[in-house]
Amino acid sequence: MNNAIEIKGLRKTYAGEKGAAAKEALKGVDLDIPSGSIFGLLGPNGAGKSTLINILAGLVNKTAGRVVIWGFDQDINPRQSRAAIGVMPQELNMDPFFTPRGALEVQAGLYGVPRGQRRTDEILELIGLSDKAEAYARTLSGGMRRRLLLGKALVHRPQVLVLDEPTAGVDIELRQMLWTNVRKLNAQGMTIILTTHYLEEAQEMCDEIAIIDHGSVVVRDRTEALLDRLDAKTLVLRLEEAPAQLDLPEGVTLEHRADGRFAFTYPRGKITAGEILAALSAAGGKIVDVSSEEADLEDVFLALTGNKAA
Repeated sequence: MNNAIEIKGLRKTYAGEKGAAAKEALKGVDLDIPSGSIFGLLGPNGAGKSTLINILAGLVNKTAGRVVIWGFDQDINPRQSRAAIGVMPQELNMDPFFTPRGALEVQAGLYGVPRGQRRTDEILELIGLSDKAEAYARTLSGGMRRRLLLGKALVHRPQVLVLDEPTAGVDIELRQMLWTNVRKLNAQGMTIILTTHYLEEAQEMCDEIAIIDHGSVVVRDRTEALLDRLDAKTLVLRLEEAPAQLDLPEGVTLEHRADGRFAFTYPRGKITAGEILAALSAAGGKIVDVSSEEADLEDVFLALTGNKAA
């Protein structure tokens, strides 16, 4: 199967309350998510990400459009399409009086998984809660509860796993454990959809990224290709002696930073670092240290949406 998820013309309009105007949360979204990929779904607050995820999970009814999950059309085969996807929500919603083992067993029962086919012990080991299997959920730390949410999303062996802000507010150890598990699941063939406000996380983890803003997909591409869209590159130099006068190639901007270094930003498609270094040499500048800075995903995000991730 080439695509784990296929979305065509997806729209969602929420009715306004007390005479308020209706709000169109999704405006004809078209999006295909390849099987076996780690796919990033990014966007500022209110962009429509949560609405899209809730439609995929079957928690929100779409207004129009078509959604196919693992080959099952939501309108034709709703039970099969829901069984093909697992969602780890952002909110820590769980019964405080269930133990992790009990919570996983109940979740498996809700999906109709026969007792002989349940993987409760295997999942508890994967999420690092084997030693807490019989502890009440109310006694677990916030990080442990978030691990349990991941376990609940895996009980029915979904082909697609959605992680909605999985590392929000967690410590470094838990974040590393989570990504180790995600890579392991992906290596086994599971398709991962990730929403995150940590752009460096998306840049490191995701094969492809779609950015949503105001209910529409503004860009979708491979992560490397997105970064290549910004042509700017910065050459950072520490100079033993700054030249009194410097004639730089057209298109180069110079910033004298607080730490004493000089930052030369230039369009790498038109100018090379060698041209800048040659101009410095010709002006008598003596270079002590050289480094370069590339555009990152936050630069792309800001350029496309005008918003910082938050």
